[in-house]
Amino acid sequence: MAELLGDAPGAAGPPLSEEARADAFLVTSELVTNAVRHGGGLTGFAAEVNGELLKITVTDASDKSPRTAESHSAMSEGGFGWPLICLLAEQVSIAPLPGGGKTIQVTMPLR
Repeated sequence: MAELLGDAPGAAGPPLSEEARADAFLVTSELVTNAVRHGGGLTGFAAEVNGELLKITVTDASDKSPRTAESHSAMSEGGFGWPLICLLAEQVSIAPLPGGGKTIQVTMPLR
């Protein structure tokens, strides 16, 4: 992700704002973590920049759609990642796979 977003040495493209960079890393981290913790394991990952949009695609082994925790408190563990993803994303789609599992695709602005 660092190379894709221009953080790595030799990466091309204009620099991103700190906010856009942080949002992109947060959404990526949440999607991958959710796939590992709740989705039966990460089975696919892709990310690409198209103009001023970042598209992240994560595939996991679970047929269940992400959900928010039933109740939240200051001491709750978990249940906050999916709402953050939805808040920061411009578009979110969930597609079931024929053999089981699902693909989640998130598009978010980089500027």
